[in-house]
Amino acid sequence: MDFLRPASWQEALAAKAEHPTAVPIAGGTDVMVEINFDHRRPEYLLDLGRIGDLYEWEAGEDTVRLGASVPYTQIMENLRSELPGLALASHTVASPQIRNRGGVGGNLGTASPAGDAHPALLAAGAEVEVESVRGSRRIPIDDFYTGVKRNALAADELIRAVHINKADGPQQYSKVGTRNAMVIAVCAFGLALHPETRTVRTGIGSAAPTPVRARTAEEFLNAALDEGGFWDNGKIITPSVAKQFADLCAAACNPIDDVRGTASYRRHAVGVMARRTLTWTWESYRGARRTTEGAA
Repeated sequence: MDFLRPASWQEALAAKAEHPTAVPIAGGTDVMVEINFDHRRPEYLLDLGRIGDLYEWEAGEDTVRLGASVPYTQIMENLRSELPGLALASHTVASPQIRNRGGVGGNLGTASPAGDAHPALLAAGAEVEVESVRGSRRIPIDDFYTGVKRNALAADELIRAVHINKADGPQQYSKVGTRNAMVIAVCAFGLALHPETRTVRTGIGSAAPTPVRARTAEEFLNAALDEGGFWDNGKIITPSVAKQFADLCAAACNPIDDVRGTASYRRHAVGVMARRTLTWTWESYRGARRTTEGAA
């Protein structure tokens, strides 16, 4: 195994173009586990650890540009207001040591359905900035996952950053694991309210071959909130609406039985998380509305 260690982004792109099978490594929290267990033995490892741009973020007026290697700890400490769903997901990642090393780019590159960041990125409607010596492009998060541990990257492309809209409403993230820490998700669920567009987006992890959205559930809830005037009147969402939303989220799953949980349990747990996160986010939205109306 050869170890490539570029000193700049351009050198990294050139190395990836010359060696398309090279496996990028930044935090190493996923790749090194696979190598240590002999699940992967790449011909080349492409170390991105010296490329400072990947560890930087920039908060613009409407979006955050998050470098691929920004550690989860930094997201938790510095971007809680702008990216609340992703900050909550970051809290659930493994241990403090791994949160200090791992970043969203690694989750995206590995594309495991159990990656903790995926549900939050789907719910927020992120875009993945990728680049090669041929140029750069942005891939909508909905188009990024193409199969089990497969993504839309070309062989010569690297992930440079993720562009995420700043939260314009409450976001939540929930995860079920076999213990409280250092655990791969049995299943996970992300939910984001977008009051500016009066829409809701979801993200489901570890309950299908790829991270997925519960699109039918979103469409149902968007229609129910609009028809009931909920965005304007701020009323409590009725139990029947919450239950139907939860059932549709569970139906969006296509899970398997494995050592962490059964398919039926995963479907049930996703439904429970969907109902709970909807309750939590809607209560936050109602509270913010009352605060705004009181100030007016």
